[in-house]
Amino acid sequence: MRALVIDGPKSAAVQHVDAPVPGPGQLVVDVHRVGICGTDIELFTAELAYFEQGKSRFPLVPGHEWCGVVSAIGPDTDPAWLGQRVTGDTMLGCGHCQRCRSGRHHVCADRHEIGIMGWPGALAEKVLVPAWSVYRLPDTVDDRAGAMVEPGGNAWRAASAAAAGPGATVLVWGPGTIGLLAASFASAAGAEVHVIGMDASREDLARTMGASRYHTLGNPPPRTYDAVIDCTGDETVPAVALRYVEPAGRMVYIGVSGKPSAVDSRDLVLNDITAVGILGASAGLAPAIGHYADGTVDPGPLVHVVVGLDRAVEAFDGRLDPSPGTKVHVDPRL
Repeated sequence: MRALVIDGPKSAAVQHVDAPVPGPGQLVVDVHRVGICGTDIELFTAELAYFEQGKSRFPLVPGHEWCGVVSAIGPDTDPAWLGQRVTGDTMLGCGHCQRCRSGRHHVCADRHEIGIMGWPGALAEKVLVPAWSVYRLPDTVDDRAGAMVEPGGNAWRAASAAAAGPGATVLVWGPGTIGLLAASFASAAGAEVHVIGMDASREDLARTMGASRYHTLGNPPPRTYDAVIDCTGDETVPAVALRYVEPAGRMVYIGVSGKPSAVDSRDLVLNDITAVGILGASAGLAPAIGHYADGTVDPGPLVHVVVGLDRAVEAFDGRLDPSPGTKVHVDPRL
């Protein structure tokens, strides 16, 4: 089968590789859509911290935001999965440790991460996944939305950690895919949502996704909020964002910078601020599917550019503009 293989820093190409064969409890999925995200770009440039930590290694097949149709099952696997439209979890825990047994498989010390760490990803014609990690997609969730479930799960977790709800005010810092989805989930929960970006280029898109106000770094908000969600990769934002959190409010960190960020713990303690870090979409996948299925949240405006596998490298090295959305999707069937 064809797959996009990253074999070194800024070196990637479509190659022919062996098609996956499902083992016990495993499925093979024919991939219909894959999203390219910031983590994929950091894999391509070798800037992801996992390389320094020895968790990610070349060569690798990326792609962890995906959907498709189950085409093969392994032994001891429910045959009802055949033909089902599915998406799946990125974080694959060992299933045996205390973290996995307590529902925290996304932080299992021995986990694999599909397309990132120790498990081939979905930027290929087929992807191998454990049956326990997949979710059926309702007919009302099309392929575009199906491949947005993973980022949606992250965003739902961020909005939930911000305690978004009726009467709450939330500032989302960074109008990228995760930021705008977080704004949409927070708005759907009943919160008043503002978004801040470097410039005004995504103001209209932010309003489409549920923001009632849009601010820029040159014209920042004049107020504080019950919660702030940092969805940027800027190492200066974690400290600056705290200035906009109401005392006894919540600060949610989901963006990851390439450099260490400095946060003064006195700002947290003396203002009684709760700080939360978000890693992975696992606990948010089912809620994201539910919101997409009933139309409460629509990720569609974020995806307008869809290309075949042969053009994926163009997206990785910045030659494909996702405008008017934020994300490029790949359809390996094209």
